[in-house]
Amino acid sequence: MPMALLALAVGAFGIGTTEFVMMGLLPDVADDLRVSIPVAGHLVSAYALGVVIGAPLLAAVTARMSRRTVLVALMALFVFGNALSAFAPDERWLLAARFLSGLPHGAFFGVGAVVATSLVAPERKARSVSLMFLGLTVANVAGVPVATLVGQHFGWRAAFLGVSVIGLVAIASLGLLLPRDEAPRHTSGGGLRGELAALCSLPVWLALGTTVAGFGALFAAYSYIAPMLTSAAGYADASVTMLLALFGVGATVGNLVGGRLADHSLRGTLFGGLVSLVAVLALFPVLMGTAWTAALAVTLLGTAAFVTGSPLQLMVMEKAATAPSLASSANQAAFNLANAGGAWIGGLALGAGLGVTSPAVAGAGLAVLGVGVAVVAYVVDVRRGVAARRGV
Repeated sequence: MPMALLALAVGAFGIGTTEFVMMGLLPDVADDLRVSIPVAGHLVSAYALGVVIGAPLLAAVTARMSRRTVLVALMALFVFGNALSAFAPDERWLLAARFLSGLPHGAFFGVGAVVATSLVAPERKARSVSLMFLGLTVANVAGVPVATLVGQHFGWRAAFLGVSVIGLVAIASLGLLLPRDEAPRHTSGGGLRGELAALCSLPVWLALGTTVAGFGALFAAYSYIAPMLTSAAGYADASVTMLLALFGVGATVGNLVGGRLADHSLRGTLFGGLVSLVAVLALFPVLMGTAWTAALAVTLLGTAAFVTGSPLQLMVMEKAATAPSLASSANQAAFNLANAGGAWIGGLALGAGLGVTSPAVAGAGLAVLGVGVAVVAYVVDVRRGVAARRGV
């Protein structure tokens, strides 16, 4: 595989670290800024909002620029946002800095996925995307725990300075390893209007809908994994961090396996991952009954969910072939909508008194919905293919 993929993975590692480290540092941030935990929790939402807004917006605005230049600029904005977070004097400034840090997230993965696929042969496209995403999954295994420990021992501001350093390393890697490229060419109907028009098709929206439902299923359960592990499986609070690292290990394995399998059968890998996710989540109430099966459940959750990561990314790009960067970035926005929506649905199940493992069961329902949307997408593709062969 090209060394340029390593540069993309370094950037993904930094982004994955800053996205999830706030969860572990919330008590420290709240105490230092003298706000409540719920108020500090808005910092997580601010980042997600930045991703949702920034992903399609920045991808569309930079559509005519060299993708190498775009990736370096996005990572520079990432460094600035995290440095601003480290020096934020109060909660409002930190809220704005977290929003700013989230802006380049989706566009980086979106444009990066297009660059990754351009570096390899067509039969290795999904694998190249999975290698870029490897930085994101490894961040959950190593980046987030290390940054959390740094924040707890040296102050939460030190953690964000550390993330800024990772961003600087990513900028250097991108500048040295990515090949120089020209700005993408557009047809007569191209430009920003053409990029946006490419998204206005049913197959693209069905692919994005599959992302929202599939990863919404993941976050419905994962958002409440800590109380499941402590209340249902009987783990001590101190053990949760180690168990979350198991989720990262599972996600890393699922990401790599999904990329390899998707190069052989894109849709088959997608269906297999979604069905596996349904099964794992449906079994959560049983698997949380003992300590070792609970650890297995956390690992399998990461594996089943991230098997679908690169197939979904590649499918969205293929359905919007004339605007791959914008479509790929929109998929990252869909991922973060899944994060927020899944957590909300899981919280409804928990708040209704259905039991500590009920968010996982609700997630299984969302995964079933994801399978349904994927089936509809398949039927639409088949009918369009038949119509094209008939010359309709």
